[in-house]
Amino acid sequence: MYFIFEQQTQPMKTFFRLIFFFVITSMNSQNITFTQPAFLQTGDTILIVAPAGIIKQPEAILAAKELFIELGYKVELGAHVFNECHHFAGSDKERLQDMQWALDHPTAKAIWCARGGYGSVRIIDDLDFTKFARHPKWMIGYSDITVFHNKLHNLGFQSLHAPMPINFKQPWPAIEESINLLKETLTNNIPTYHISGNAYNQTGTCSGVLIGGNLTILENMIGTETCFSAKHKILFIEEIGEYKYHIDRLLRAIDRKGYFKECTGLILGDFTDTKKNYPEFGQSIEEIVLTIVSKYNIPVLFDFPAGHEDKNVPLIFGKEIQLSVGKNNSSVKFYH
Repeated sequence: MYFIFEQQTQPMKTFFRLIFFFVITSMNSQNITFTQPAFLQTGDTILIVAPAGIIKQPEAILAAKELFIELGYKVELGAHVFNECHHFAGSDKERLQDMQWALDHPTAKAIWCARGGYGSVRIIDDLDFTKFARHPKWMIGYSDITVFHNKLHNLGFQSLHAPMPINFKQPWPAIEESINLLKETLTNNIPTYHISGNAYNQTGTCSGVLIGGNLTILENMIGTETCFSAKHKILFIEEIGEYKYHIDRLLRAIDRKGYFKECTGLILGDFTDTKKNYPEFGQSIEEIVLTIVSKYNIPVLFDFPAGHEDKNVPLIFGKEIQLSVGKNNSSVKFYH
């Protein structure tokens, strides 16, 4: 269907986009099977691109490249990774060219986004995923890369919420566990996560396809082609650098859209560098969340180690998981 779409005139494309949007947002109880890209083997190629923010620590990107070369992979950098254009890693055109090169690559097995920041939404609608659909690859990243995760989710492909090259910084022990888990996940040694308890956890067990990403990006995608359905799925969210009142606003917008009512479970990752309100907002992050979602009686897991902290464990979006939430301990298990 995607190939047929690309052959249409622009008015017909607009018509099909509208139909596609309504189909996506009405995917209620359908069991969608998401295509899983091939896991990596020694000698496979990884592509590093920078679709968003400017790279201010090129040494981190090069360190990531060297490590994966030492592991036996081929690593290629996009032509414009270290370019600078104000806030961005190159102009929109340059970042678009690099991402299209990566999507179209006929043999690479992974597209590793160098960093997030902001900028992915400026190029997403001009990308052509035709060749990617023929040769699927793991899209790896988090934060602003949520834009690409959403797009691939709607196209029916799994993707990987995981550390990026910008995270390869000293001291190494701070990120070593996350990097090791990324290496394991890319070779199909997918871990089961056991999480310490949180008194605010809303207990229960559920299963569903995992979706989500950065809270701001998810809310920003509502009403666009990269908005997805949460029906019978488990939603993961994380955030950085926001005021509590704004986090409350974002969560309520998602709630009004029906995400929390439709999903079967909720995983809260890191809420990093939350800014203080003056006057004080008066609620913790847990209290803000539960004020909104407790009425749905779904399992809610707090303190999952994914997001903008050094410990940022990989999550496969588009893959079914079992979520078990308790007050003292919880687990996230991926079905094979």
